[in-house]
Amino acid sequence: MTTSTFEIDDKFKYMNGFNGYHQSEAAEGAIPSVINIPQRSKYGLYTERISGSSFTAPRKDSKQTWLYRLLPSTCHEEFTVLENHPFNSSQGSDSKYQYSPSQSTWAPVRVAKEADFLAGLQLIGGAGNPTLKEGLAYYIFTAGKSMPPNQAFYSADGDFLLAPQTGSLDLRTEMGYLRVRPNEICVVPRGIRFHVSLPGGPVRGFALELFEGHFELPELGPIGSTGLANLRDFEIPTASYDNSDGDTDIIAKFAGQLHRTSHRGSIFNVVGWQGTYYPYKYDLGKFNTIGSVSYDHPDPSIFTVLTCPSSIPGEAVVDVAVFGPRWLVMEKSYRPPYFHRNTMSEFAFLIKGGFDVTPLPPQLAGLFSLNNTMCAHGADPESWKQATEKVLQPQKIPPGNLGVMFESRYIIGLREVANKTLVKLPGKSTAFGEFEKAKI
Repeated sequence: MTTSTFEIDDKFKYMNGFNGYHQSEAAEGAIPSVINIPQRSKYGLYTERISGSSFTAPRKDSKQTWLYRLLPSTCHEEFTVLENHPFNSSQGSDSKYQYSPSQSTWAPVRVAKEADFLAGLQLIGGAGNPTLKEGLAYYIFTAGKSMPPNQAFYSADGDFLLAPQTGSLDLRTEMGYLRVRPNEICVVPRGIRFHVSLPGGPVRGFALELFEGHFELPELGPIGSTGLANLRDFEIPTASYDNSDGDTDIIAKFAGQLHRTSHRGSIFNVVGWQGTYYPYKYDLGKFNTIGSVSYDHPDPSIFTVLTCPSSIPGEAVVDVAVFGPRWLVMEKSYRPPYFHRNTMSEFAFLIKGGFDVTPLPPQLAGLFSLNNTMCAHGADPESWKQATEKVLQPQKIPPGNLGVMFESRYIIGLREVANKTLVKLPGKSTAFGEFEKAKI
């Protein structure tokens, strides 16, 4: 499998690459030559900079982009808290995280067809504090309608990674358009405004908000120079601007709360941009899976698409891993994921099919689970018995299977809604009593 099959085509144009310099203009000469901040820009455009890193960050980590726009983004009123917005309302008395060492699995969430992306964005859990720029948050989102056409959203708290599970998203960002479909992920960095519309009807998906750092590609080490997610397969929007005079209702997530303001004219008025800070998307079907061709089950870190390193070498703030089509050929080995207790927490969700050879019932597509730090997890007795008794032959996990996992160094706390409102599937605590004790 070298690309995914999609139900809806992508009509937008992209540039390719990752973590490099790019530039795009929707009108010839919008980006000045040599000088970043000319005294007088062509067309009378305003020069603005968005910084995703400090000015003195090492060059390899620097995230800076110059925008050339019809009006500066300072043309807005004072921000006010959105007291009655569903997101802010849900952050009230139950916003404190609850912690448990128990394994949890949730049924797919019902799509809120009356909601747009922001109204249907529901915080599940997380760790850390955005005001200290440390930690992360996990969300599920559902929507049945597009955001109002004159509305835009951004998070000052962190980078947003979006993974639709069913239905597609059209994101209009300040740098241009992205169409994100099931089997794809996208990242909108901190501070970049975007609007979400639904080109194919209702959607459901998952989101990760990264409070610290930015995503990188994992080092390949002895794998060599290619493999896993390749640089050229990431897609970056091309400039597209809106010249309309209607004001934009801007919703900002700031320190965990939504605030609003009115901006004069369209906020999507960037005619050209150049730099290293921009949104991007990736087709998970292009992931070049590396696996064992001799014996033993490899560690799931081998399936990492994106990572955000921490200050501790090898211990990520979060890894984004994909479990897609691949061959299982290990000899004389137990092939399913082994019984495990992990210093990292594991939040996983099912896009389609299953995580392994055997697909789950179709109605379970969209389920999600949390194996928290040092939470014991592994196969149930029946699956273990089958895996230890079957005749081993090469097996293909088919293209209809796809799961994603967020693995983090943090202990993940859950909001009360995850423990009391969302539907949990039966646990394995009783099944574990069915294992036969080994005999010496």
